[in-house]
Order: sequence, then C-alpha cells, then structure tokens
Amino acid sequence: MSVSELYSQFTRVWIPDPDEVWCSAELTKDYKEGDKTLRLKLEDETIREYPIDVQSNQLPFLRNPDILVGENDLTALSYLHEPAVLHNLKVRFLESNHIYTYCGIVLVAINPYEQLPIYGQDVIYAYSGQNMGDMDPHVFAVAEEAYKQMARDEKNQSIIVSGESGAGKTVSAKYAMRYFATVGGSASETNIEEKVLASSPIMEAIGNAKTTRNDNSSRFGKYIQIGFDKRYHIIGANMRTYLLEKSRVVFQADDERNYHIFYQLCAAANLPEFKELALTSAEDFFYTSQGGDTSIEGVDDAEDFEKTRQAFTLLGVRESHQISIFKIIASILHLGSVEIQAERDGDSCSISPQDEHLNNFCRLLGVEHSQMEHWLCHRKLVTTSETYVKTMSLQQVLNARNALAKHIYAQLFGWIVEHINKALHTSLKQHSFIGVLDIYGFETFEVNSFEQFCINYANEKLQQQFNWHVFKLEQEEYMKEQIPWTLIDFHDNQPCIDLIEAKLGILDLLDEECKVPKGTDQNWAQKLYDRHSSSQHFQKPRMSNTAFIVVHFADKVEYLSDGFLEKNRDTVYEEQINILKASKFPMVADLFHDDKDPIPATTTPGKGSKINIRSARPPMKTSNKEHKKTVGHQFRTSLHLLMETLNATTPHYVRCIKPNDEKLPFHFDPKRAVQQLRACGVLETIRISAAGYPSRWAYHDFFNRYRVLIKKKELANTDKKAICKSVLENLIKDPDKFQFGRTKIFFRAGQVAYLEKLRADKFRAATIMIQKTVRGWLQRVKYHRLKQATLTLQRYWRGYLARRLAEHLRRTRAATAIQKQYRMWRARQAYQRVRGAAVVIQAFTRGMLVRTMYRQVLMEHKATVIQKHVRGWVARRRFQRLRAAAIVIQCAFRRLKARQELKALRIEARSAEHLKRLNVGMENKVVQLQRKIDDQSKEFKTLSEQFSTATSTYAMEVERLQKELARYQRSPGEDPSLRLQEEVETLRSELQKAHSERKVLEDAHGREKDELRKRVADLEQENALLKDEKEQLNNQILCQSKEEFAQDSAKENLLMKKELEEERSRYQNLVKEYSRLEQRFDNLRDELTIIKQTPGHRRNPSNQSSLESDSNYPSVSTSEIGDTEDALQQVEEIGLEKAAMDMTVFLKLQKRVRELEQERKKLQVQLEKREQQDSKKVQVEQPQNDVDSDPDADLAYNSLKRQELESENKKLKNDLNELRKAMADQAMQNNSSHGSPDSYSLLLDQLKLANEELEVRKEEVLILRTQIVSADQRRGRSMEPNINARTSWPNSEKHVDQEDAIEAYHGVCQTNRLLEAQLQAQSREHEEEVETLKGQLEALKEEMDKQQQTFCQTLLLSPEAQVEFGVQQEMSRLTNENLDLKELVEKLEKNERKLKKQLKIYMKKVQDLEAAQALAQSDRRRHELTRQVTVQRKEKDFQGMLEYHKEDEALLIRNLVTELKPQMLSGTVPCLPAYILYMCIRHADYANDDVKVHSLLTSTINGIKKVLKKHNDDFEMTSFWLSNTCRLLHCLKQYSGDEGFMTQNTAKQNEHCLKNFDLTEYRQVLSDLSIQIYQQLIKIAEGVLQPMIVSAMLENESIQGLSGVKPTGYRKRSSSMADGDNSYCLEAIIRQMNSFHTVLCDQGLDPEIIMQVFKQLFYVINAVTLNNLLLRKDVCSWSTGMQLRYNISQLEEWLRGRNLHQSGAVQTMEPLIQAAQLLQLKKKTQEDAEAICSLCTSLSTQQIVKILNLYTPLNEFEERVTVAFIRTIQAQLQERNDPQQLLLDSKHMFPVLFPFNPSSLTMDSIHIPACLNLEFLNEV
Repeated sequence: MSVSELYSQFTRVWIPDPDEVWCSAELTKDYKEGDKTLRLKLEDETIREYPIDVQSNQLPFLRNPDILVGENDLTALSYLHEPAVLHNLKVRFLESNHIYTYCGIVLVAINPYEQLPIYGQDVIYAYSGQNMGDMDPHVFAVAEEAYKQMARDEKNQSIIVSGESGAGKTVSAKYAMRYFATVGGSASETNIEEKVLASSPIMEAIGNAKTTRNDNSSRFGKYIQIGFDKRYHIIGANMRTYLLEKSRVVFQADDERNYHIFYQLCAAANLPEFKELALTSAEDFFYTSQGGDTSIEGVDDAEDFEKTRQAFTLLGVRESHQISIFKIIASILHLGSVEIQAERDGDSCSISPQDEHLNNFCRLLGVEHSQMEHWLCHRKLVTTSETYVKTMSLQQVLNARNALAKHIYAQLFGWIVEHINKALHTSLKQHSFIGVLDIYGFETFEVNSFEQFCINYANEKLQQQFNWHVFKLEQEEYMKEQIPWTLIDFHDNQPCIDLIEAKLGILDLLDEECKVPKGTDQNWAQKLYDRHSSSQHFQKPRMSNTAFIVVHFADKVEYLSDGFLEKNRDTVYEEQINILKASKFPMVADLFHDDKDPIPATTTPGKGSKINIRSARPPMKTSNKEHKKTVGHQFRTSLHLLMETLNATTPHYVRCIKPNDEKLPFHFDPKRAVQQLRACGVLETIRISAAGYPSRWAYHDFFNRYRVLIKKKELANTDKKAICKSVLENLIKDPDKFQFGRTKIFFRAGQVAYLEKLRADKFRAATIMIQKTVRGWLQRVKYHRLKQATLTLQRYWRGYLARRLAEHLRRTRAATAIQKQYRMWRARQAYQRVRGAAVVIQAFTRGMLVRTMYRQVLMEHKATVIQKHVRGWVARRRFQRLRAAAIVIQCAFRRLKARQELKALRIEARSAEHLKRLNVGMENKVVQLQRKIDDQSKEFKTLSEQFSTATSTYAMEVERLQKELARYQRSPGEDPSLRLQEEVETLRSELQKAHSERKVLEDAHGREKDELRKRVADLEQENALLKDEKEQLNNQILCQSKEEFAQDSAKENLLMKKELEEERSRYQNLVKEYSRLEQRFDNLRDELTIIKQTPGHRRNPSNQSSLESDSNYPSVSTSEIGDTEDALQQVEEIGLEKAAMDMTVFLKLQKRVRELEQERKKLQVQLEKREQQDSKKVQVEQPQNDVDSDPDADLAYNSLKRQELESENKKLKNDLNELRKAMADQAMQNNSSHGSPDSYSLLLDQLKLANEELEVRKEEVLILRTQIVSADQRRGRSMEPNINARTSWPNSEKHVDQEDAIEAYHGVCQTNRLLEAQLQAQSREHEEEVETLKGQLEALKEEMDKQQQTFCQTLLLSPEAQVEFGVQQEMSRLTNENLDLKELVEKLEKNERKLKKQLKIYMKKVQDLEAAQALAQSDRRRHELTRQVTVQRKEKDFQGMLEYHKEDEALLIRNLVTELKPQMLSGTVPCLPAYILYMCIRHADYANDDVKVHSLLTSTINGIKKVLKKHNDDFEMTSFWLSNTCRLLHCLKQYSGDEGFMTQNTAKQNEHCLKNFDLTEYRQVLSDLSIQIYQQLIKIAEGVLQPMIVSAMLENESIQGLSGVKPTGYRKRSSSMADGDNSYCLEAIIRQMNSFHTVLCDQGLDPEIIMQVFKQLFYVINAVTLNNLLLRKDVCSWSTGMQLRYNISQLEEWLRGRNLHQSGAVQTMEPLIQAAQLLQLKKKTQEDAEAICSLCTSLSTQQIVKILNLYTPLNEFEERVTVAFIRTIQAQLQERNDPQQLLLDSKHMFPVLFPFNPSSLTMDSIHIPACLNLEFLNEV
C-alpha cells in the first residue's frame, strides 16, 4: 500500500497546534510524491497549506477511523502515535466520563476531581473473578489480575502507582488495598484487613500536606506489602517509606500547608486531655502559618483528627503512647515559635529564660530548660587536643533549630511507621504477597533542588524496569504465538542512571564534597562540569555557574546546586541530640538512641526496632562527620532494595494523570496531559507496541468483522484460518505488514485502518447498489400500475367477444361429446372380449413355469446345507488342533518367565535394600509412641494434682462444718431468732410510719382529685359541644373528599404492604445471618476439636449432629453431661442422641449425683484420716499394749468385709433394676394378649427374695458400721483417762448394751440434724420475710417520690395545664391498671385451658379405668361359668398413628432423615418422610408424652440441619428437604386444632388432629428452618447459573448474523485467561431451568414456593446481566440490544410454558428489558430524550447515563451519542430521587412466603415402603 493511497482526498490527519498540542484536519486533494505542501481543511472549515520537509519527507500523522475512537485499550488503535493516544483519552474522559484506560499493561487513571460511584462493594464483587479484558478498565481490574496471578502462578505481585502530585496516586493505592481487603479478607477474627485500611488515615495525617497542586499530597513514597496465606487470605502487612520531605516541617510556600497532623492537633486543642499541650490556633505558630491560609475548603481538621486517633487505637497504639506522640508534635510547634534575639556584635544570640514556647518545649519533651536554652545558641568544636564552645549567629541558630525540628519529626515518623508494621505483623507463615508502591512521579519546577533530583532519579530506575518488562511481555507474546520476530529497539536510560549513581557520578561527587571540611555547592557544581561535560545526558546552562541540567527520559531538568550539600548532610548538632537522649520520658529518649539500623526509618522502616535497650556502658562517641551516612547514600541503598523487590515480583502499572492544574472536575488540558504521558512512560509503551505488531485479532473475530471482503467461493472452505490467510494475502500485498500466529493475526500499525477503509468502501458500494435497486423498483411499480389499467380495459372488451364465441363453441362441443361416447362404448366391448381370452392363456402358462423353477431351487438348497455342515466340521477340527498347540507353547513360556521372576525375587529378598524398605517408618512410629506416652504421663500428672487439690479443699470444708456444728452444739440456749424479731419489729414500725405519711398524701390527693373532676366535667361539656361541631365539619369534609380518602387508603395499603415486605425481608436476613453464624460456629468448633484433640481424649460419636448444640431446644451435649464418671459412662453407652431428655429432670439427677459424689468423697476422706490416726496410735501404743492389736485386725477385717458387702449390694441393685425392666418389657409385650399368671407370680417371688436379701445385706452393713463406731469410741475413751477419772456420771458403772448405745448415738445425731435443719429453715424464712418487707418499703418509697415529683410539677403549672396534667396522670394510671388486669386475665385463661386439658385427660383415664374394671368383672363372671367360651378379638382400622420405642428414635432419624436418598422414594407419595414424622408425633401426642414429642422434633430438626450441611451444594437434596419441611409445617398447622387451619379438612382428617399439645413454637422453628433451606437452595442455584449468565445473555450469538457487525474488539490482555472456551448459550440456561423445575415438581414443593424460587433466579439473571452491561463498553451496542430482547422473550416464553408467568419473574427483568430498549432507541432529538425518560422508569439516572456513555456504534455509518444529548437526559431526570448505587445488588434476596397449603391425603391411607427399613414402627 503506497503513501499516495494513504494520503488521498478526504483522509484525516493530525497536525501540531500551539494551543491544543494536536488538531485534526482533512486532505482536500490527493497527495503525490514530491509535493512540498499538503492542502488541508481544518475542523473550523478554514483552508491551510501544511509544508512538508523534503529531506525527511515527514508526513503528518494519520487519524484513526471514528469506529476505533474511544477504545478501552490504546494499543488496540490502528495508528499508534501521540495525537491518537491524546485524542482517545480526551474523548473517553470528556464525552464518556471514563477515567480509566488501558495502555498495554499500564492502566492510565485520570483524576476526575469529583467523587464517582464506581468504588462500592457491588463494583468490587462485579470485578471479582473476572478476566482483565472482559470488563471496562478499572483499578479493581488491575488488583484482581494481580490477585489472580498470585493465586495461579504462586508468584509475588506488585502494583506500581505513580504520577504527579495531585494526580490521584494515594487514592488509587487506597482503592487497590480496599479491593484486596474485601476479596482476600482474613480467615480468622484478627480483622487484619481493617488494620491495613486503618493505616491510611495515620499515614495521611503525618505524611500528607496541602500543596499548590493538591490538597492532600503525599510527601513521601511508600511500599506496602500485603501478605497472604496458602488460602490467599490476608494475614498481615508491612510498610516501607522513602524520602520524607522533612523541609516542609520548617518551611511552606505560599498557599501551602505543613503536614495535616499539626493542624488537626491545633483544631482539637480545646479537648480536656490536650490542655497540657498549651496549643492554640494554627495561625499562632510559625511552622504552620507561613503558607497563609491554614484551612482547606471542605476539610474538617477536628473530625480528621478523631479518625486518626481511632486508627491509632485500632492498630493497638496505647493511649499513653498516643499522648506522647501528640506531645512531641506539639513540642515541634513550640520550638518553631521560640524567639531568638541577636546580640549587638552579630555573632551571638540569646533566648529569654521566660520564653513561654521554650518552657513548653522543654516540659513536653522532659528535658532541662537551661541546657536546651544554652545549646540552641552555642555549638561545640572538638579538636585533637581540646574542645571549644562557640557562639552562633542568628542565621546559624535558626538553621540549627530547624534542623532539630526536622530531625525530631523524622524520628517520630519512623517510630509511627514501625509501630504500624508491628500492628500489621503476623506470626503466621506468609505464603505470598502483593506490594502496592505509591511513589512520586517525575517532577520539574522552576527551581529544582535536592528533593526533585532524588525523585527523578527514582523515576529513572522505575522507568528502566518498566521498559524491560514491557519489552519482555511483547517478545513473550510473539514467541507464544510462534511468529518470527526481531529484537525491538527501545529507549534504554542506563547511561542517565550511570551518570547519577555510577562511580564518580553525581551522587558520588556530592558525598565526596560533603566530606571536605570547607566544601561548598559551587565547588561541587564545578566538579560536575569538569567530570561530566562530555556526557550526552549532562549539560551546563549558559547563564549560570551554580546549576546543571540532566537529560532525563521524560524531559530536561535544570537543578540549582544551592542547598544540595546541606540537605545531603542533614546535619543535627550532637549536643542537642544528647539533651533529648537524657529526657525523663522513655519514648523521647528512645527516639534518639544511637543503636539503630544503619538505614534510618525514613527510608526503610520496619527493618529494625526503634525502641532499644540502653547499654549500661556508654558507647564510644563518633565525630559529626561519621555520625551517619548521607541522605543520598541512604536513598540510593533503599532504592536498590526496592528495585530488587520489584524485580522479584510480577509488576502491574497504574499511571495517574492530572488533567488540569485548577482542580476542575472533568476539565482536560492537553498540554499538561501530554507532559505527563511523556513522563510516565505511556508513550514509550505505545512506541514499543508500534514497533512490532500492535493490532491483534483472533481468527474468529477477524472472520466475522471482514467477511464482507471475502469472495463467495472462498466461503465454501470450512477452515476459517485458511480463509483469513487467503483474504489477507489478496488484500495486503506486503507480507511484512501482518503475521499469522497460533490463535491470532498480528498487524503492523495502520493495517487495521486500511482494512476498515476497504470494508467501508465495500459497504458504500453495497449501499449504492441498494439505492439503485430501490429506485429501479419504484419506477417498475409505476409502470406496472399503468400497464395494469390498460390491461383491465382490454380484458373487459375481449371478454365480451370471448363470451359470444364461447356460446357457439359450447353447442359444437355438446354434439361432439355425444358422438364420442357412443363410439367409445362400442370399442370398449370388443376390447374386453379379446383381453379376457389372453389373460386365461397367460395364467396357465405362467403357473407351469413357476412350479418347475421351485423344484430346481429346492434341490440346490438341500445340497448347500449338506456342504455347510461338512465344511464346518472340518474347520472345527483344524482350529482345535491349532489351539491345543498354542496352549502348550504358552505354558512352557510362562513357566520359564515364572522361574526367572522367582529367582529375581529371591535375590532381592536377600538384599539389604529390601530389609530397609520393610523397616521404613518404624522409627517414626517409635517416636510417635514415645510422644504419646509422654503426653499421657503429663495428663496423668495434671489429673493427680487436681485430685490432690480437690481432696484438700474437701477436707478443709469438712473441718469448717464440724467447727460450726460444734459451735451450735455448745450454745443450745441462745436463740438467734430474738434479734431477727427485733429487726422485724423496727421494720414494721417504719412501714406503719410510711403508711401514715402515704395516707396524708392520699387525702390531699383526693381533695385535689375532686376539684379536678369538677373541672373535668366542665371541660367535658365544652368538649361535647366541640365534638358536635367537629362531627358536622367532618361530615362536610367526608362528603367532599371520598375519592381522596380512597386514594389515600390505597397508598397506605401499598405503604403497609411495602413495610410488611421490608419487615419480612429483615427477619429473613436475620435468619440467614443466624444460619451463617451457626455455620461459622460449627467450623470454628471443628477446628478447635481438631487442634485440641489428643490420643487420650474422648471423641464425639460420629453420628452426633454438630448442629445439635446450636438448636434452640434443650438437648444433652457433652458440656452438660459432665461432672461424674457415671454420667459420662452412661452417655458413652447409650449415645448422645439417645441421652436427650427433659432438662429439668436431667439437672436434678445431675445435682443429686454431684451431692452423692461429694458425700462419698467426704466419707472417704474421714475414713482415711481415721485410718491414719489409728495407724499412728498403733505405732505409739504397740510397745505398751500388745493386746490392742486384735481390735485393729478386726477393724481392717470389718472394713474389707463392709466394702465387699457394699459391692455385692450394688450388684443386687443392678439385678433388681434388670428384673424390673424385664418385667415392664414383658408387660408391654403381653399387653395385647393375656399374660400367664404363673410367670407373673414367679417374677414377684424373685423380686421378694431379692428384697429380703437386700435387707439382710443392709443390716450387715449397719452392724459393721456400728462396730467401727464403737471401736472408735473405745479408742477415744482410752485416749482420755484423765477426763474419765475426773467426771463421775450417774449410772456410769452400769453395763450398757452395745446395740442400745448405737441406737442412742444415732438418735442424738438425728436430733442434731433435725435441730440444724429447723434452724436453717427459720433463718431462711426470716431472711425471705425481711427481703419481702424491704422490697415493699422500696416500692412505697419510689411511689412516694414519684407522687411528690408529680405534685411539685403540678404546682408549677397553670390551672389549665394542671387539669390537663391530672387527666393525663389519671389516664396513664387507669391504663396501667387495665394492662395489669389484662395480664392477670390472660394468665387465668391460660391456667383455665391447662386445667381443662388436664381434666379431659383425667376423665379419659377414669373412663379407661372404669372400662377395665367392668372388663375385669366380666372376666371373673366368665371364669365362673362351667362351660368355657372363646372370645375372638375384633380387627381395628389403622388410625393414622405410628408407634415406636424411645430407644428406636435414633434409628428412625437415621433411616428417615440423615441417610435417606431422594431417589429411594421415587414413585411414592411426595413428602412421605414428613407424613411419617407427623404420624409419629401424633402418637406421642395421643400418649400424652411431652418428652417424646420434644425429643423427636428436636432430633428431626438437628438431623435435617446435619443433612443440609453435608449436602450444601446438592440442589436435589436441598429441594427435597425444603418440600418435606414445608409439608411437616403444613401438617402441624392443618392438624393443630385451630379453626383457621381446619376449614378445608374432611371429617376423617379432623379425627387426626393433635389432642394434648400446642406446637405453635415448633411451627415457628420449622418456619425459620424452611427459610434457611430456601436460602441455601437459592444459593446453590445461583452458583450453578452464575457462570452461564453473561456468556448466554450478552456474548452468545443467539440471532445468527448480528455478530457480523460487531465493533472492533480489543485484544484480551489478561494473562490469567484460560485458553479453553467457556461460552454458554441461552439453551444451556433454559436446560438448567428445566432441570430445576423438574426437580422441584418431582419433590412435591408447593407451587407458590416454586414461583418464588424462579422469581429470585430471574432477578439474579437480570442483576448480573445488567451489571455486566454497565461495566462493559464492548457490549453496549444496537446488536446487543437486539440479542437481549430476543433472549428475554425466550425466557418469557419458557415461563408461560411452565405456568410461571404469574410469579412476578418478568417484572424483575424490567430493568434489563428497558436497558435493551435503550440500546435500540434513537438518540438524537429532544423528542428522543423525552421518550427515553418516559420509557426507562426502572433504570436509575446513573444507569441511563452510564449506558449512553458506553454506547458504541456498530460501524462508521452510525453516529455516536453526543454529550449534549446526555446532558439533556440528565436535566430531564433531575427530579428523580434515585439511589446513588450504580449497580444492582446481585446478592439481594426477596423475602419468601410459605402460604398454608393443606394436604388432601388422610394419614390412614399412607403406605410405608419396605425400602425405608422402618419395620420397628407399629401401626396403631
């Protein structure tokens, strides 16, 4: 394609413009080679001659076709150059309001200076999981790409955000971190993502400031690493900062501010906790008032300060540390305001000792005032021999003060950053991380100093890394597509970097000059001139000897050398630092400690600890020269570390562009934009892309777009790839202009525009052909009309002539017909005679021939059969011989191979390797067993310690009780009730006094009440008159406004319905949240059990539902069964599910067990003590009394015998219980048949014998115990001989029988216990009475106080107000009394209903008893008869009840709930499990067994929850249990006995109602469970449909041919895209819907619920499709609207075919329907705007405007939507109160209703199939 073809007439080009940078023009005539000028027509219709340089022959840039303008990716443009990039960004920013655009791997973000609704949670969820090229450009897409590549490639990622100040870097980085915090939220409860986001307000407060370009400019660079675990949840973060602008602390230019924290602290100075800071307004301090205005419009510093404090608290910074931080910041402000006075000599200065600011500075930092005052004005000079103290001039003092302030702030900044990192640090192992680099962009000002040099140096390094990465990706793409490629030349800025950082470079020379004692900026500049004058990247300005120019990659920058050395040294006098080190505040002293990381905190915080332990031995002091490294060296080191980190990650780039310097919203300055595009590397990306093959098309897309250029004969080929190759070879002659890759076609720049031109020419020719054909058709139509008229006239005339001729012909024809018929009859007769003779002859001849032929065929067939059998026999014989031979050979060969293998195995078995393999793992097993033994020994040790502690505690408690008992026994005469009676008397006197006071008040109140009643009567008369007037007026008003009232009532009804829906939705959301928390609790509990499980611990039974303890009903859990071994043993034996019982009974038993256990332990302790005492006594008395050994032996023998008898007693008790249980079982089994009296009497005899034996054993135990007691008494008497000798009792000499003594002793003990019990009972009664009297007294006092307050308030009011107040008080009193009476009535009614039910039950029992007695009497009479009569039992009908034993409940739940498969019940009654469960509940109700009802329902609910948790992604199982739960709920309602639910019942069904229990609460629980199951069902269905929706609704070609006019597609940029085709069509969604509908209908789910399910699913389809439409520019076209309308019509047709059109599903699709119509409507005139506004009522204003902005023309013949038209739409929709949310909430769930749907089945007609294994259920 030649140049003359490209630059032909009407071609549009770009030419330079001084104002707009580039402007568009159009060629008015063709260009020919050799022309010196181009004749152009500008957009304002002016003609211009554009000169062409003959030598370079540089023609102006070509403009892209309009169809390509507004592309999402700049590299998708056909012509890639600066004007095309600038124009595309401008169109997207101004016309479509799109602030994000891709440029290859770079995301270009233009600051809109306006809040946009594109960063909400809904947008985050919309981008989550999407490929980068599928959605519109967004910072969330870049973040998702980084997150996805990290998860897929397991490689660390980085997002590099750069740009000028005010371009929006900080905001972009913040949104990226918010995306990671939302998508990768922490799995634990540490809320680390909240802490990551909370670091932003702190860093903005201490590191951001207002500049002339930005109100919130970051004055430092930061790199935040967000750490993830193996499941890619956030576990921690780390922050590194770079080059804090310390000079801003002491100096601000005009209209700029210091760091925000200073102004925030001043704004909060009036708070009480900040009084000691002595702060005032920010205007009063020098460091905060240099820039002029100290406030920012729209910013509240006090509110921001509160956010900063909250962020500190969230990150764990203690309140004391926060106060210390604010003290240090306040001290900096005071330091800047210290007044320094110069002395007369000019070489010295002084500070007033009364200076308030210096006093505050020293007080806040805890340093000595005199030392700080001295060393602020003096400095120390150290030489080799001595030390001098020298005064400083005023300027030197100011410089030193400013250096100290900067140093303090820098150290504090580093301390805060380090503590933020500590708060974000995690102990968990980091699997991968994503870094977010928020760093300053390239800067150039009128005066550029050291800060700008460092910033531009960092950008040089980042640009080099960026160029290499872009180059590498381009080459990888070419290699992946297997196309030949050559090295792309790109700009390498390594020489510029070498100039700065190489040996003897700019930084080296600067550090060298800083080491020189008298080094100056001028000397350093001169060294630069001498050393680098020959470098192409270094220049010397003509008019200056102190400046130098560096040629950066973006632009030339002139740096002024003044101040470079001072800023590089960053000198702070050591004496001032030493004073701060000696601060009495630890935090201040630690800030300036010497023992730190070599790299200071401002460059790499987080690498070392800021707060260090001071050494007892002071370190050696170093000189000022070696105090620390230079700032340049530190920055270079930190920059190298950063580059190493970035090179080890996969980078992603965000380039922020500042559209104008005035901060105007959506205002685009082309000059400023071009400067930044050149500086940030976007144009370099374009240049690298343009050097290769920038335009890339998939074969399928290319074929669909350009098949109009394909010839008809080529379309016959089915291989699209071959077609594309042949077409391109014919259209583009130069083979270098394109390459064929594996999946794509690669084009050089401009080739796509050329193809678009050919396509447009083809369409233009086709259009002309269509026009020509239509015009010819119109002329033919006109001609045909004239011809038709002429023919009509001719027809009528010719008709007349024809009718006359026809009459003549008719007559002639009649005569001819008569002749014909007669001749025909004669000829037919002759023919039939001849034919009949011939047929007879043929028949005989043919029969003879066929018989002969049949005989021959039969003979041949018989011969063939004989041959077949003979040949088969021969072939079989041969095959058998061959097979026998083959088998012999195989056997021999296999025997040989087996011997060889056996030999090899024997050799291997003898080898050492085999033994090693056998012993693999034995060492590990030994170690594990050893570890297990250690754990068990530790556990045994802890248990023994606990046991010893408990034993000592019990012993102490026994001693205390014994002492107390002794005290009571010593003082029997004292009566403590006297003192209590006195207290009661005093309280009664006070109560009488209060009653008298109350009576006085009541009398006064009664008098006032009478007066008030009179006033009330008068007012009531007036009120009656007013009411009459009011009624008259109301009647008039009602007559006038009946219609208004009807409208208002209708509105109120709608409002109430809406409120009801909202309330229902809120309730169901609470249910959903409860189920989510329940699930989370289960997960946490499972994790906890996994963590805490040890080999010695007891596991829960596997069939125990993990949801059991979460249910709202009491059931036995492992935590409740717990303090005794017996209870644990019982639970292990019967299982947790069988141990469910009434909690009241269980707790009583548990309490009783605890008491018995304690009593047993006490007795055991006493016995052990006595045995110890006895043993001691035996040891002492053994040498004296040898005779006493016999009682000790008897005591030991008796104790052993007692233990043996007690164990035997326990066995007898167990035997007795087993006998009782067996008897009860036999009685139940023989309930229906007459039991044998002999067996019953035998059981009774066994029971009596067991009881007698038990009594005997008890007596033996009692005798043994008395013997033990008597032995103790004898021992006690022998120990106290003196006492017995001194006291003489009457009758003591008499012999006392041993049994009498024991009985007397027991009597005394029993008497003591009775007295103690009576005393305790009296004291308790007295305490209760006192408490009751106190409560009554308090109530009376409160009532008196209230009445006094009321009385005082009434006296202060006017008479009318007093009357009104009195009436109100009386009304409130009567209301309260009325409510109390109502409650009392309700309680009485409830009690009455309960008593009635009990009475019915007792009457029924009495009737049963009377019937039984009558039956017994009849039996006796029958036995008296001499002749025996046989009575036959009458068969009873099935009553619809199922009986089961309590121990079979777990089996019932397992077979009917937990292990039931829906497929087992195919062909049976729907919802069969629900009916079976209800019949079991009905029998428990019939038996009046509330425990059984409660246990069955609780187990059923827990079982259903367990099944749903196990099958949480099974649609069929979830729908099965939803239908069964609803049916069980309906049964409980239908048979509840409530008349409201029994209207449709038959008489038979009414017999099946519940009789004894009201299960209303369980109905609510089942309703909540149904809601949870419904929500789980919707979640499963959404998960299945979600991947299909976008592909089927928006991308699939449901109408063939529309994709041929598809707009130009950009290349899919995401490297995380899968190669597979995951496209779905609409038929896939419909098939899935059919599957859902079939399953729901088969499970017997109510039709109303099915409608609600599909309404919700259609809403999800609508929300997901519309959200994608709003975020994708490529699908907002006319053809998409057509496809959408067709797809929606298909879905509506499906709804009608399934009778679901009444479900409201179509109404949920209304926004999508209107969006499809909006894409197809005309969008030009005012009438079109009005039509759009009236049509799109379900779309919000933002959605309408967004679709219009995204609308993409299909081809160049279609016009774009103009900005003026969009503004018109916005103006007309201003009155709408639409929500600010752009996207629909795809997670929204409509509240579900479960309408009552009674069953027509009766319970007695239900058959239980054998497959359920429910044989243990008995039909009643």
